[in-house]
Amino acid sequence: MRSKLEKFTLIACGAIIGVLISLNLPVFADKAEKNNLPIDELRTFAEVFGKIKSDYVEPVEDKKLINEALNGMLTGLDPHSSFLNLDDFKDLNQATQGEFGGLGIEVGMEDGFVKVISPIEDSPAYKAGLKSGDLIMKLDDASTKGLTLNDSVKKMRGKPGTSIVLTVLRKGETKPLIFNLVRAIVKSQSVKGKLVEPNYAYVRVAQFQEHTGEDLAKLLKNLRQENKVPFKGILLDLRNNPGGLLNAAVGVSAAFLPKGDLVVYTEGRAPDSKMHLTAVPGDYLKGGGKDDYLKDLPEDIRTTPMAVLVNNGSASASEIVAGALQDHKRALIVGMQSFGKGSVQSILPMNNGTAIKMTTARYFTPNGRSIQAKGIVPDIIVDDGSDPSFMTKEADLTNHLSNPKDANASAAPKDKDTKPVAPPVKKPEEEKKKTSDTPSGPIEPTSKADKQFQEAMNILKGLQIIQNK
Repeated sequence: MRSKLEKFTLIACGAIIGVLISLNLPVFADKAEKNNLPIDELRTFAEVFGKIKSDYVEPVEDKKLINEALNGMLTGLDPHSSFLNLDDFKDLNQATQGEFGGLGIEVGMEDGFVKVISPIEDSPAYKAGLKSGDLIMKLDDASTKGLTLNDSVKKMRGKPGTSIVLTVLRKGETKPLIFNLVRAIVKSQSVKGKLVEPNYAYVRVAQFQEHTGEDLAKLLKNLRQENKVPFKGILLDLRNNPGGLLNAAVGVSAAFLPKGDLVVYTEGRAPDSKMHLTAVPGDYLKGGGKDDYLKDLPEDIRTTPMAVLVNNGSASASEIVAGALQDHKRALIVGMQSFGKGSVQSILPMNNGTAIKMTTARYFTPNGRSIQAKGIVPDIIVDDGSDPSFMTKEADLTNHLSNPKDANASAAPKDKDTKPVAPPVKKPEEEKKKTSDTPSGPIEPTSKADKQFQEAMNILKGLQIIQNK
């Protein structure tokens, strides 16, 4: 298993290429399948290329034509495959280190406009109040209609300290919202946490980066020392976590599962894309060269009552963790149905310094569930007040991969004592549409306004009582 990981590092990225590209280091395709080239189609391609060069109204560089053709070839496959030019590839590698330039949002396309998948915690976009589902209509004075996703992303990038104005359409608002943002070097801290009450640990994983598993282990050990006695409950918050590195997701899962438990398996056409990843060091230590960061984790962490918060912004690697903990009945999943990205992308470097990001496998939870275009259905649904008709899901994306097990897919069995929680009833004044063009800021996790957190804590305390009976 270790040799497979070294040779073919699989990636579970969140949503789509965006201002944050949450992917990992190169994957080398040493054994590319040798297929016969379609001579007639390539001849047509060359003919079209020649016509453009000779007859198009303005001169076009060869490099631009070829790069656009390559990108079209890949983006036509599914929403998560694309061609990465030199700058894109550089940005990708920087993003996995937890530091990158821009606004800090995962974005996709809908009806020709840029749509926010998820703002990245502590980023300029997050602090300004952008929300999942927002449609970006303009960048400064330029409409996003008709722009490619990469072109829109490049417009949002820029020198730190420079400004950009986003005009946003939000469901429930009577007129567009105006966001004045300042570009920044986004330093993303993927793991945060605290004792929210004596004996109760709250852990927030914002995305899965290279050191996320290691940082989680350090945090849990520090909180355990601070608490002095075993926890009565652990709340893992994966809301608005767009995904990231597959090995990091395996490491986070392994922190809470018995050693050797299956976390996820992948299936694809290439032999190296067929993998079973379990809660063992060889499967979560990248390349197998680091010390096991979970070896000194207190054993009671793996048996403490646990709940996991997810929502529509929880995608890919987040869904791997939630699915593994749900299938093993290690934790109750609380919140809203997740995004539904059940595919794995590999980064394949080319000889000229560019790369392609291509979907190479689907992943499955330990019970054999594919969450592709389905998502993780919580054991206990707690509404966050969002309008579900405006939530972006994998199934909404053009050319999304189908779920291979639609006929047999089902949610993990629920605990007999588990009952869904009814969505909160809104007061009449809360239903009134806003008329202000001033956007509101994000709800602070664990605050009194965070109703999902409050409900999850009540559920967690109930689990602890049941376990002690």
